[in-house]
Amino acid sequence: MADRKIFDIIICGGTVVDGSGDDRFQADIGIVDDTIKEIGFLSGASGGKVIDATNRIVAPGFIDVHTHDDRILLAKPSMDMKVSQGVTSVVVGNCGISLAPLVADDPPPPLDLIAEPGECRFATFSDFLGAFDDGPAAVNAAFLVGHSTLRVGVMDSLDRAASSSEIKKMRTLLEEGLGSGAIGFSTGLFYKPASQAPTEEVIEIALALKNHNAKYVTHMRDEGDHVIRSLEETFQIGREASSPVIVSHHKVHGRQNFGRSKETLACFEKHLAGHHHGIAFDVYPYIASSTVLKNDSIQVAERVLITWSKARPELAGRELSDIAEELNCDIYEAAAQLQPAGAIYFAMSEEDVQRILQHPNAMIGSDGLPHDEHPHPRLWGTFPRVLGHYCRDLKLFPLEEAVRRMTGYSAETFGLSKRGMLKQNFFADITIFDEDTVLDAADFACPTKPARGIDCVLVNGRSVWENGEATGNRPGRALRHGG
Repeated sequence: MADRKIFDIIICGGTVVDGSGDDRFQADIGIVDDTIKEIGFLSGASGGKVIDATNRIVAPGFIDVHTHDDRILLAKPSMDMKVSQGVTSVVVGNCGISLAPLVADDPPPPLDLIAEPGECRFATFSDFLGAFDDGPAAVNAAFLVGHSTLRVGVMDSLDRAASSSEIKKMRTLLEEGLGSGAIGFSTGLFYKPASQAPTEEVIEIALALKNHNAKYVTHMRDEGDHVIRSLEETFQIGREASSPVIVSHHKVHGRQNFGRSKETLACFEKHLAGHHHGIAFDVYPYIASSTVLKNDSIQVAERVLITWSKARPELAGRELSDIAEELNCDIYEAAAQLQPAGAIYFAMSEEDVQRILQHPNAMIGSDGLPHDEHPHPRLWGTFPRVLGHYCRDLKLFPLEEAVRRMTGYSAETFGLSKRGMLKQNFFADITIFDEDTVLDAADFACPTKPARGIDCVLVNGRSVWENGEATGNRPGRALRHGG
């Protein structure tokens, strides 16, 4: 008689969508410790825990490739806003802002999106990763080194180009971060701390990426009138640094630019053909963006919703136009009275969002801001919104393709080893959901509602979400480059 197979967990009766984009299939999954040991029909096996996935989709855990979760990983490691929507891994340090390497008492915007005064306390990237290792979160995390963070730490004035000695210091810090396990370098050339950095400065720092096969990830200089020029700059930096390029939260901003996603996607296609190191982008499934409160963003938005204000915290969640009327001033004066502050900007067209979502090189990222008092609903709803609204209801793409954009393709693009697929000997990061009911519940009025239809979420073989709540387990790991 053959030995009876024994697993720690068996997920039985489910429909497997494995993250490759291939057709779904029926199978059970056997897990030992943190690893998928077998995928097949395991009726003769036994498990310490059996999860019945009948009439459910069993998929790899979703990878949120664009987050600002640097500090929340340490401050609220249960990560309810992520595990409740099936996310098992996050990429942090986007848009040029990372929590390390920086020691600063009062970080300037947009660093204040991720750090309160006194919380930039990591002199090296290794120190930051060590803090994550010591107090792990419920999710895995991969880390980028932020250009703006480097500038704030090295330069005495941010309204100029860096000197050659300052560039050398920033590159040394980037090298330390990459050597400690960071997977890439991010820029936020749109933001004041980096807006005066010329292309050549970024290239000189980014040359460190080549030796580590690391990624260049960017919130470009412009997503509005000059979006094509910014794309060309981005691709130039990638070419000269011999680095893969990932464009953050790709969009076209402002009514005068509605429809220009046809141009931007054509630009991607042109450069994809000749770029030897790879080009990709992420996108979130909403027509509104969110960041610090800025006049140039107010100018192109049809509506502005305040997410937080240090000067007037009680006004979070209010329309800027209503606040201006109440204060008897125009919206720009009202914004000045709220500073420092954050906002949601309604400045994109639904047609552009759908066109970008449909492109095969699009990954899904939330760009959520977990420290906002009244956050954008993408923080809690991004992945179920893609699965429910755009995939099931609007039929923009098959479910298998939607899952690929959230899992296998994302892991491949960011170099996350043995993640993003349901395969033998891959890590057991798994999300079980109801294809018929999965949907975001968070909206702009009530932005922190958990999504519907997410039944169970495993990270490294341990349950982090089941029965509609976080389990309290914190099995997440730092996804170091090369690890």
